[in-house]
Amino acid sequence: MTAKEKMTMTGLLLAAAAVLLIAPFIGIERITPAAMMEGESVVREIFWRIRVPRVLVGFIAGASLALSGMAFQAVFRNPLATPFTLGVSSGAAFGAALYMKLGLAFGMAWLSGQSISAFFWAAVSIALVYGLTKVRRGFSTATMLIAGVAINFFFSSLILFMQYMSDFTQSFRIVRWLMGGVETIGYSSIWTLVPFMAAGVSIVFASLRELDLLSLGDDIAAGRGVEVKRTRRRIFIAASLLVGGVVSVCGPIAFVGMMAPHICRLIVGERHARLAPASFLFGGTFLVLCDTLARTVIAPAEIPVGVITALLGGPFFLWLLLGGATEKSLIYGRESV
Repeated sequence: MTAKEKMTMTGLLLAAAAVLLIAPFIGIERITPAAMMEGESVVREIFWRIRVPRVLVGFIAGASLALSGMAFQAVFRNPLATPFTLGVSSGAAFGAALYMKLGLAFGMAWLSGQSISAFFWAAVSIALVYGLTKVRRGFSTATMLIAGVAINFFFSSLILFMQYMSDFTQSFRIVRWLMGGVETIGYSSIWTLVPFMAAGVSIVFASLRELDLLSLGDDIAAGRGVEVKRTRRRIFIAASLLVGGVVSVCGPIAFVGMMAPHICRLIVGERHARLAPASFLFGGTFLVLCDTLARTVIAPAEIPVGVITALLGGPFFLWLLLGGATEKSLIYGRESV
């Protein structure tokens, strides 16, 4: 890693640390370091039980979504491949909404039933997209995107059907949850997210060389010793873990998995040894900043953070399309691997 690259990574790390330290203090005038340490118990309770967990959940969710988006973009060799556009988020959302609709109550170890349901249906959705793509006897990214859109609409329709069949309370709960948000009280949400994130991040970071080679094409990757099918299946499992965990806690938060990796690719290049940590840090920082904006722009009311990311992601998506950032124009593997 060159000196310039080290400075860039250090800058991202310092920016992430600064945002994590400052964000909990923004939004309530009475929350200051002095008040937090020596002030009224209510102020301390707000800070430690609401603000700090919320910032941590936002960082973990943003980092997980960004890393999963980076992995999908490498596997499919397309900057438009994200958990949202591939239908993974809608599949996980369906799983969590189904759990709420049926009024189920089960869990396993530290995982809630809602998290398990979201992960299962995220895995089902990516399996459907992958299967539909392979039916065409190839691995065309155009086919993949069309399959992803189809799966996205399919699960979205099922969610709408559940809303129609629900009473007012259930319907409102599902609608509000589908907007995406990182609101939390206490640290239970963090303990739910951490196992999913740890497993997914470990798999992705252990596969960085394979991602470099897959981004060059399946034939090149296979020629250099990569077991393409097994590696792709492993990445899909990792991405499903990351997305399923986030959606089960925060709801579907769109476009973070598309914007963060693409911006980081412009900053640090396309080698995944640099791109993965950069996307992780930038994605977490980005979502915390979006949530800070969401809870302050019309204070004391709040905007769901998923609304903010969608407002930013829509124009960004169009910029990618109109700017020609497609499979042909995005040249993966410019740097030697």
